[in-house]
Amino acid sequence: MKILLLNPNTTADVTGLLAAAGARAASPGTELVPMTAKRGVPYIATRAEAQIGGAIALEMLAEAGSTFDAAIIAAFGDPGLFGARELFSFPVVGLAEAAMLTACMVGRKFAIVTFSRTLAPWYQECVAMHGLETRCAGIRALDEAFQSISDVQSEKEEVLVRLANTAVEQDAADVVILSGAPLAGLADKVKDRIPVPVIDPVAAAVRQAETLAVLKPRKAIAGTFRRPGPKPTTGLAEPLAAVIEHREQGGR
Repeated sequence: MKILLLNPNTTADVTGLLAAAGARAASPGTELVPMTAKRGVPYIATRAEAQIGGAIALEMLAEAGSTFDAAIIAAFGDPGLFGARELFSFPVVGLAEAAMLTACMVGRKFAIVTFSRTLAPWYQECVAMHGLETRCAGIRALDEAFQSISDVQSEKEEVLVRLANTAVEQDAADVVILSGAPLAGLADKVKDRIPVPVIDPVAAAVRQAETLAVLKPRKAIAGTFRRPGPKPTTGLAEPLAAVIEHREQGGR
């Protein structure tokens, strides 16, 4: 099985964190192929950056073609996820959706804990996008600066653990999701210091992607995720233009 691990941010070190955490969760025989955005922002933290990252994610998926059994958009908030499900026939999984649905299997309400308060509004909208508002106990975010996006999980580990415990104690969270691609792998390090299950989004996404790859769901030809008809484009990256114009079979 071959799964594309697509980071729509430009920080290669974060892609490395994602790949390492994903590899620990992957089944024997699963190959994770990491891919980092060539343009964009170091990490997505706002609605505007999410719009940019979503478009870049679609370009990256089109560039990768149909050589994968599944793909993961490895940015919590799932930029471009629904558009990807329209355009491509292989399963596409988002970090946020995979983490939240996994959390719903082990508890009634989950809390999202992240590394920057600027992320909170976008994450709240992501929860609503997936129809999970009633299952979310709340979002807790750091309200202090950090030195490096690549090292934020080690730099702020103690504070993040305290926030997670506060979510359990004050928000009645049954599950904690440590969210944001730069926190990949942190859940496994701190799970024994938090009294409820702790979900690592990339681990959840890898397992969900494997499951969908095995199930091989058909591409919708009706409903809201059917592939749109061909349309002319101007100025788009060639692989994405080809997909939108139906000029090639990759991704169908």
